[in-house]
Amino acid sequence: MKVLVIGGDGYLGWPQVMHLSANGHYVGIVDNFVRRALDVECGTESLIPIYPLETRIATWEEISGNRIESFVGDITNFDFLTNAIRSFEPDAIVHYGEQRSAPYSMVNHDHALFTQINNVVGTLNILYALKEHRPECHLVKLGTMGEYGTPNIDIEEGFIEISHNGRRDVLPYPKQPGSFYHLSKVHDSHNIMFACRVWGLRSTDLNQGVVYGVETPQTVLDERLATRFDYDGIWGTVLNRYCVEAVIHHPLTVFGEGEQTRGFLDIRDTMRCVELAILNPPALGEYRVFNQFTEQFTVRELAELVRQTAHKKGLPARIVREKNPRVEQEVHYYNAKHVRLIDLGLEPHCLTDTLVDSMLDKISEYKHRVRVETIPSLVNWRMTNNPTRYIAPSRRHAEQAAGAKLPSEGDLGSVVSAHLRKQILNSRDGKVG
Repeated sequence: MKVLVIGGDGYLGWPQVMHLSANGHYVGIVDNFVRRALDVECGTESLIPIYPLETRIATWEEISGNRIESFVGDITNFDFLTNAIRSFEPDAIVHYGEQRSAPYSMVNHDHALFTQINNVVGTLNILYALKEHRPECHLVKLGTMGEYGTPNIDIEEGFIEISHNGRRDVLPYPKQPGSFYHLSKVHDSHNIMFACRVWGLRSTDLNQGVVYGVETPQTVLDERLATRFDYDGIWGTVLNRYCVEAVIHHPLTVFGEGEQTRGFLDIRDTMRCVELAILNPPALGEYRVFNQFTEQFTVRELAELVRQTAHKKGLPARIVREKNPRVEQEVHYYNAKHVRLIDLGLEPHCLTDTLVDSMLDKISEYKHRVRVETIPSLVNWRMTNNPTRYIAPSRRHAEQAAGAKLPSEGDLGSVVSAHLRKQILNSRDGKVG
């Protein structure tokens, strides 16, 4: 099968490309490298060094013998996207190509705008390109469990049966997203469902939980094939942060009450879930939703698991509570269904102290690359103008002593500003900015 992975240079996109290629699919990549550029803007970087895409592709071909095509460009540019799809002729598209950080989307007006344009316009362009040039192609879209929020009833897989005034219907499950990032995913879901209903497209919307881990059977073959590991306050996920904090003897920082409950899954299960969706496509005109996670934990349970595992390794980990920068329920009911991927054959990897132990060992290899100043959260959901760039204390002191102007709290930065201007122009007239 020919599969085009949009966002194929990213944390999940790159391992997905190799996973599909290793299993016999012919794979292409679309990426504009904006995720790498946003590290420059934010003063962040992957704990594990990542190689340029051309090096990754060449290394994979050297090791596996499998060729990967690449298309470098921005999917908010409709002409570029259309040409890529017409050239590659995919049977399936895996869409990872979105700004994926909730904190980043809440920095200020410009970052919210960038997130909405990048995500919503990019996805809408895919739908139009498929309708016009590849109408039978299966769109596998990476959504998020964060679309649902934390309702006081069970979370179904995409749809819920409603009884009202003596009548019954099956309707899309109500959404209560928690950030402008999560809102963009809701808009995507609505647009995709509409396109399936009106144009007869087919799509699987994967509402994914929080992914942990960095190693797959392919990433461990060569250091040049590694994927990124984010732990900072803008891009990092909670388990990554706790593990890094444990290794560097930093307190494990639990936000608020610590009873926030979410769905989680191993990176290897993400790879398999996407492949299962591809191998079992919906009918033309069908929009379906899978809740893609394997286990539920509170953030305090995760912190405790890391603390206990760290102690076995002689690491003096301790848990501290911090004021929650997010606006969210800290104690709530949470029971989300996730059976459809299991029914298709998913055999989950469960989170154990053994896996956490291996993560701690991996982090220890790169302990010298940890940037402690990037661990705290910079973004407060209650504010409309937040800082977005971490600056090392040594650099800050040097620049202050020299009288240099440090980035202001409202500074968007040249990197994202350029992308934003380009995307606004693309959305208006299809021309490159």
